[in-house]
Amino acid sequence: MTQTLVHLIDDIDVRRAAERLRPDADTAETAARAAWSVLVEPGDGVAGALISAFGAPQALRIALGEPQLLPPHVISPRELSEALARWRPRARPEAVREALTSCQHVGGGLLLPDDAHWPAGLDDLGAHAPVALWARGDLTALDCTTGAAIVGARAATSYGESVAGEIAGDLAGAGTLVISGGAYGIDGAAHRAALGAGGRTVAFLAGGVDRAYPVGHQQLFDRIRAAGAVLSEVPCGAAPTKWRFLSRNRMIAAAGMATVVIEAGWRSGSLNTAGHAASIGRPLGAVPGPVTSAASAGCHRLLREYDAVCVTSAEDVRELWGEASTPRTSSDSEHPDRIRLRDALSTRTPRDAQEIARNSGLSVDRVRGLLGLLALDGEVSQRNGGWLRST
Repeated sequence: MTQTLVHLIDDIDVRRAAERLRPDADTAETAARAAWSVLVEPGDGVAGALISAFGAPQALRIALGEPQLLPPHVISPRELSEALARWRPRARPEAVREALTSCQHVGGGLLLPDDAHWPAGLDDLGAHAPVALWARGDLTALDCTTGAAIVGARAATSYGESVAGEIAGDLAGAGTLVISGGAYGIDGAAHRAALGAGGRTVAFLAGGVDRAYPVGHQQLFDRIRAAGAVLSEVPCGAAPTKWRFLSRNRMIAAAGMATVVIEAGWRSGSLNTAGHAASIGRPLGAVPGPVTSAASAGCHRLLREYDAVCVTSAEDVRELWGEASTPRTSSDSEHPDRIRLRDALSTRTPRDAQEIARNSGLSVDRVRGLLGLLALDGEVSQRNGGWLRST
């Protein structure tokens, strides 16, 4: 297996695919970044630390070929051992070739941290910054000097969508890049308003940029690509999962100068985005709603418990630029590995530990251990030599 890992970026077909996708760029860097995006799940801090210390190509060669040469102050032997166990199930040159060729087939590109259009705010994520961004659309939209993340409930009310449209439209019309996640509800309202105002907008996706999720936003994504871009850190063909949605939120928060939550329930995923914004010092705003509305309970929670600033207009959002604070954060009590494992399971088709490991980005040993715990809780069951999610 070590030989396969070492030669991920030396494979001649991988290098040719990298050259075709980015003909004027460093082929080794392109191939290495593509390989890392295939190997790791979003936000893998071990990969980020290695790449920061050695560069993407050399990090692959050392870590996967001669890990004994790694100085312990960069990555501990235990951390590296656990990381390799996570990465090995995905370490196939053909998977890297497919990622590169699929992106080219849909007219996309691979954006690297040293590229001119790279969103500089993502660097604030440190070791958890994306190793690369698969992109489709007009990347000059990312050159806007100001950007605001606008997020909120999928099951938005007419009030929420109206406010989102007004704020996003005013911001975009004045030259601010509107950043969101392409979902139904507040996200969609923000994107549409930015486009309607003749402004720029980008959507960070939890799945590959070759697929519309949600499917009902296919035409919206087409419009976004014409006046902005859709971006993802997972390759074409990758499915959106709960874990990837949660991890994707950190990029939405980091790419802008502030994050505004328009409407959110008490446990809305938008609060996860707000938490990421707080962790990297981005100012946080929240729009108040009717006190009787469950759809605004999360916004009221942000205002009351997390020191968010009350926002009612685009002007309020612009005032956030100079009012960065660090609100308190909350954390989900459930370990993220459990979320990733459940995302990799089907309720109909039994899957063995090896397949689950490939889909989740966890090591086989970790998968087996978690399956035992989930089985005790009644969340998974065995059938025909594989595992099923109970609900």
